[in-house]
Amino acid sequence: MQKVIYLFLVVLFSQSIFAAGDNYGLGARSGGMANASVTFSDIWSIHHNQAGLANIESITTGIYYQNRFGLNELGVQGFAFALPIQEVSKGVIGVSVTYFGYSQYNDSKIGLAYGKQLGDKYSVGIQLDYLQTSLGGDYGSSTAFAGELGIRAKLLSNLSLGVHIYNPTRSKISEFTIQETIFTERIPTIMRVGLSYTFSDQVLVAVEVEKDVYYSPVFKMGIEYRPVEQLYLRGGLASNPVYNTFGFGLYFKNFKIDFSGSKHQVLGYTSEISLIYGFAKKDK
Repeated sequence: MQKVIYLFLVVLFSQSIFAAGDNYGLGARSGGMANASVTFSDIWSIHHNQAGLANIESITTGIYYQNRFGLNELGVQGFAFALPIQEVSKGVIGVSVTYFGYSQYNDSKIGLAYGKQLGDKYSVGIQLDYLQTSLGGDYGSSTAFAGELGIRAKLLSNLSLGVHIYNPTRSKISEFTIQETIFTERIPTIMRVGLSYTFSDQVLVAVEVEKDVYYSPVFKMGIEYRPVEQLYLRGGLASNPVYNTFGFGLYFKNFKIDFSGSKHQVLGYTSEISLIYGFAKKDK
């Protein structure tokens, strides 16, 4: 009974946590900076902004896990893989898999992405998603397709702009009838715009605005500090609802591990971990 009451509070205070087809965040680096990451360029750009994939130079893979509010039923798991094809089109192909939930309710997403550099300052990215929402018992499942678009621009040597839109076509995940009235449930359409500024090799600051067409804007800000070569410290703050984040990363030659946590004022703590491995580039 206590868990049922807690799940009810989660639904009450977290407005989009059970939205079918939602674009769940991936990557503990991003999580430690309140997900103000639309300008970033790493393997998790396959979620945040596919244009960021264009700068990946070697085969890279990553895995991710999030424990939301201490409930296994709200866990998010993710996998990503990026393959540069510079010899063919000077672009990067990416594949991602995301799973949220448990046996009685779960969302899954399989994405196929492509990022390409356009000159020295601009990159673009697209992605096609296959989405499935499943309910326990006799309710079955619903499937749909959605798309994503992203742009990344280097405005100055140390200032970057990122723009991303998830599901611009407003695809629907299900349709049902109640008392001769037809109801349509659509996949969320989410737009993100952000800037990041690199003050030095040690400090990066990112700000971002995220807007779901059904909800008020979310404002996010994150900072990353690199005291030594292998260590990154991070913090962030977001609104609507207000929560703060923190985290750190340990980076070695080909291997990266990131941890992050956040605290919701009502629901408590969320923890995240992600691992990235980049295969060494072959000499030509």
